[in-house]
Amino acid sequence: MEINRRTVIRSAAALAAFGIAEGTAGTAFAGTSSSSSSSDTSSAYSLEFDPTAWSYDATNDVYYQIGKVYVANPAATDYENLSIYVPGAYLTATANSDGTTYTAKADPKGTVGDYSGRTAPIVIPVNTPGYAHQSPATSYSYTSVSQYLEAGHIYVWPGLRGRDSSTSTRSDAAPWGVTDLKAAVRFLRYNRSVLPGSTDDIVLFGMSGGGAQDTVAGTSGDSPLYFPYLRSIGAAMEDAHGRPLSDAVNAVMAWCPITNLQEANLSYEWNMGQFASTSTRASGTWTSAYSTDLAKAWPKYLNRLGLRDEHGRRLALTESDSGVYLAGSYYDHLIKVITTSLNNFLADNTFPYTITTQGGPPGSGQTGTSTTYETVDDYIAYLNSASTWVTYDSATNTATVSGLEGFVNSQKNANKPVGAFDGYSRGQGENSVFAMGLNAPSHFAPLTRDVIKANEATYATYSDWNTAYGSAAYDSDFAQKDSVGKDMGWRADAYNPLYFLSPAFAGYRRSQVARHWRIRTGIMQGDTGNTTEINLRLALENYGIRDVDFATVWAQAHTMAERTGDATTNFISWVASVTKK
Repeated sequence: MEINRRTVIRSAAALAAFGIAEGTAGTAFAGTSSSSSSSDTSSAYSLEFDPTAWSYDATNDVYYQIGKVYVANPAATDYENLSIYVPGAYLTATANSDGTTYTAKADPKGTVGDYSGRTAPIVIPVNTPGYAHQSPATSYSYTSVSQYLEAGHIYVWPGLRGRDSSTSTRSDAAPWGVTDLKAAVRFLRYNRSVLPGSTDDIVLFGMSGGGAQDTVAGTSGDSPLYFPYLRSIGAAMEDAHGRPLSDAVNAVMAWCPITNLQEANLSYEWNMGQFASTSTRASGTWTSAYSTDLAKAWPKYLNRLGLRDEHGRRLALTESDSGVYLAGSYYDHLIKVITTSLNNFLADNTFPYTITTQGGPPGSGQTGTSTTYETVDDYIAYLNSASTWVTYDSATNTATVSGLEGFVNSQKNANKPVGAFDGYSRGQGENSVFAMGLNAPSHFAPLTRDVIKANEATYATYSDWNTAYGSAAYDSDFAQKDSVGKDMGWRADAYNPLYFLSPAFAGYRRSQVARHWRIRTGIMQGDTGNTTEINLRLALENYGIRDVDFATVWAQAHTMAERTGDATTNFISWVASVTKK
């Protein structure tokens, strides 16, 4: 991506597959808050990259540096540092007198495959499940980065703060994770004269909360919402000549991005919760009524977005004879996506076919049950075992999905309670994403608060209602301000991709959006609605992004889902298709 620095907005946002091995963290460092730019001489750390401090792996021909602090006034040096791994062909080096380090300069003519030291893409993993921290590397390992380096990539591994790294004196909740990621990108551009590779071809990749945070970073490039945070840690805002630097990136790979959190409570109940009747959705509970009210509120929000399909047709939900707004052009579009996913599965695979369910979180190594289906007809019969919602044409090997309810009950059960993201007792993981400090989870979703406010009197008639769940708790949390003086509205907007992509929000066209996207999601996951990734894809395309490679993967859940092949291999091939040679 050609980034024109003069057009930057200047107003006052599993493990092995990522090449990441488990790191260790030291004692948190409470950095000095500062509003200074990168030229502030009082900064605690230099933003200059030291070209005399390279280490070298002679066996694999790799130069690397580990533990370089990437901001001038870090809040947490144990997180805000990065490592960089470079194929030897991209540097010309001489050994230093200490016998262990090297002085190197970029060699733009050195090549690995189709890339050169001038054109090599820079890939950055974002492995932050549940919006957690990403530990920086603490030692060198070639095996953890070998596939990327052998493909000609430059691999940059930044430590990032997250919802689980706060201390008693420092909150690392949103938007600090993405702020750190942006600061690392700015550091690379600040030092582009001494580093090989193309800073116009920076590619982020991540899964789940990592996919969400690289999506946020990819949609919020150079957003003014992040400037106060970046300045407070001494991120590189200008280059050595005073020209503004950018934190926009060229491309984003997101597997199962759990994002669009501001409306996720509503979409979860519309997409999945309205078909459930146990636990918090059991009849006679206030949360059952709450589920219905959330589901009813979501179509109003969805219709306000004004999303359009590839033909320019406006997508909307309308009332239906049964269920909550299970009609309209948006509903038809959703069913089309589900049908396409199933037909891709039938086209990609042969029978007998064994499906193994996911038995634990990504990277856990746990598997669920395995079932082998001898024929397609056997598999379709399984899908229709509770109700008929799929018809199959053996002559064309294609299926037709008749409705959402049958699909959800068969393949995508709601596995989270009502209030799946912004929990009514602040008990969901996402409440910690927006915490105000250590052990201080917070409400963050005004749309949820509005539903509670409108129906609070009714909920109070149920025996399991607690006044602590009322709208006053939301209002109290929304009013609190963080260490740079911003309230919850500011922070939630900074972490909402649609804030930057949709004309329904004030952030529309006030950021630099990545030009290339690859989005993959397992259609069986109960972690978020189908609507999350579908709306992200639609919003990107409506914004004018021409390259959005999108697929929902049948028979896979919350994982690095791929229709065929290996996730890392597919990612490397995709990077080759969206970067310059």
